[in-house]
Amino acid sequence: MKAYVFPGQGAQFTGMGKDLYDNYEQARTLFHKANEVLGFDISKIMFEGTAEELKETKVTQPAVFLHSVILARVMGTSFKPDMVAGHSLGELSALTAVGALSFTDGLKLVSERALAMQEACEMQRSTMAAILGLPDDTVENVCKEIEGTVVAANYNCPGQLVISGDVPAVEMACEILNEKGAKRALILPVGGAFHSPLMEPARERLAKAIDATEFEKPMCPIYQNVTTLPVTATDDIITNLIYQLTAPVKWTQSIQEMIKDGATEFIEVGPGRALQGMIKKIDREIEVSQAAV
Repeated sequence: MKAYVFPGQGAQFTGMGKDLYDNYEQARTLFHKANEVLGFDISKIMFEGTAEELKETKVTQPAVFLHSVILARVMGTSFKPDMVAGHSLGELSALTAVGALSFTDGLKLVSERALAMQEACEMQRSTMAAILGLPDDTVENVCKEIEGTVVAANYNCPGQLVISGDVPAVEMACEILNEKGAKRALILPVGGAFHSPLMEPARERLAKAIDATEFEKPMCPIYQNVTTLPVTATDDIITNLIYQLTAPVKWTQSIQEMIKDGATEFIEVGPGRALQGMIKKIDREIEVSQAAV
């Protein structure tokens, strides 16, 4: 069975999507539509912008979404997933690619999500850190013992867990985890504590936008970050999407569930190859590849 997976923030690069724009009329139409919906020329930033410009939250999330969704559209009938999943932001790309959201509604939600997260980041100094080389339960237990807010945020693959919270708590966790033998405990260059309780204001703002959006039944099950289980009912999709901002991204568990349910090949749709690397660390026998047209 074929599983298609969609990357999240951090996969962006200068020039992303330019080959699609140059070679496919459908891609050009969708990029022009995106510029119109967002109210600024995102395609120009994607094709020619600097790394700094692409890092702006209002640009990054829509850019990664557009690259993934337009690639899936251009693939046409060769895009035939038996199941899908998306890493964080990638969940909205996946939902749009499998028809649960229209292109315009998906893009509007991604833009609102980016702005809501940026607003929440500005309310409190917060950050994230990658912890490498320790068991998940060791990291979880250290987070529980620390004063302040620090939680496990991204279960990327065995031995790679990202934590998230207020700056002093994350720094303290890194110090203790280094003492416990972490290969690395690295503060990440992000603007805030994504997938933690500090994103509650963003969750509330995004919930209003999601509630006002029409969802359809997807063409195949989506394994959502919050539950890791296959979902097709729109009510469940909506609930999980709303809580995703304050809940951890259970990527390892989602991939394991997909393999248990019959996935034999994982195809990454969008910029970068980060998800393929993570999947290989979850199960080195599984086949991974990059979507192409």
